[in-house]
Amino acid sequence: MKRNAIYDLIKWKSSEDRKPMVLKGARQSGKTWLMKEFGKNAYKSFTYFNFDEEEELKSIFETNKNPQRIIELLSLIDGKKILPEETLIIFDEIQECPPALNTLKYFKEKANEYHVIAAGSLLGTLLAQPKSYPVGMINLLNIYPLTFDEFLNATDPPLYAYYCSIEKEQDIETIFHNRLLEAYNHYLIIGGMPECVESWIKYKDPAKILQIQKELIEIYENDFSKHNGKVNSGRILMVFRSIVAQLAKPNEKFMYGAVREGARARDFEEAIVWLVSAGMLNQVYNVSKMEHPLSAFDKSDQFKLFLFDTGILKAMAGIDNSAILLKSNYQFKGPLTENFVLQQLRGLFEVEPRYYSDKNNEIDFILQYGTEIIPVEAKGGEDKSAPSFKKYVAEKDPQYALRFSKRNYRKDGRITNLPLYLAPRTRELL
Repeated sequence: MKRNAIYDLIKWKSSEDRKPMVLKGARQSGKTWLMKEFGKNAYKSFTYFNFDEEEELKSIFETNKNPQRIIELLSLIDGKKILPEETLIIFDEIQECPPALNTLKYFKEKANEYHVIAAGSLLGTLLAQPKSYPVGMINLLNIYPLTFDEFLNATDPPLYAYYCSIEKEQDIETIFHNRLLEAYNHYLIIGGMPECVESWIKYKDPAKILQIQKELIEIYENDFSKHNGKVNSGRILMVFRSIVAQLAKPNEKFMYGAVREGARARDFEEAIVWLVSAGMLNQVYNVSKMEHPLSAFDKSDQFKLFLFDTGILKAMAGIDNSAILLKSNYQFKGPLTENFVLQQLRGLFEVEPRYYSDKNNEIDFILQYGTEIIPVEAKGGEDKSAPSFKKYVAEKDPQYALRFSKRNYRKDGRITNLPLYLAPRTRELL
């Protein structure tokens, strides 16, 4: 499977101000595979060390801070010489050895000719703690589940070639539009977890996909109690399990009372921060004004929480595949569609998406593109009704206004209708 993040890593390799690279993202999102693939294709060789599997590795970093000495010892363990710029040094599950994470700053200061890349499950929760890692001494890269374009490339290369050829405001031929919508429906079911996509390519068995998704959910829930640090693991679990019910509410706004009756912010704030840092949840804030810069208008007490992968959300919600494939309307269609759109938009723009909601109006997502503010409507079908969205466009006349739906690519007055499957290409099609 080809991952778009490989291009970020190639840029990193040739960057003059390169620092040790740390990949973060939810467990099983493909970090290990990506590091090895990068080492295989971009270097003469790579050397791989896993702190979870090789306990004795920890003693090297606990007793040494000199990168040259560490390199010598690692070369002895691996049985081959580690060469500057030619060998990629991979540290996996680095959260199991905090001294190794801290050693990265010495590589930056004293041995930057060595190319070091590290990753770990729930690393985001460690990085969220002050003084737990060398701030300013590392490069960070978020790794997400496969986006729709990566999924399409893996499952249907000829259709992906057509997909890449779609140009701005192009009328997409009906035959290709329908095939891409079918692939979109498959993505809602399978999601972007590499193991699920691999299984689909190999077996085309939906039952196997669901089994993998259920096992992944179980792994994540077990992680809450193992790696929670000082945060109450029971509360983390309660927030995680409340997401489907939270999104099923009419306005989807996160309510503490929906986690536990009578609950307040102070009971569950830490659990939410933990889940967001771990890469399990995407937090979208409501803004008081749709103006640049968006973050200045965040309402910190009003937000929505979406799941990091649409396939996992579909499994947690218990949606039957037939509903997605055969019904034009089904319960939870709106939240699933919004989760998909957000999953594709994450990381595309410098500022993370927001949403807007007051007593009378609601706009699904707000994007900031330079100084431009872009209203976004996400529709699961071909329905065009969106009074708040249309009212905003009529009153503010923004340069861009986007509606994602199952309709073909077209301009409807001031509104650009993008088929849902083009969400990953939003920025380049503006």
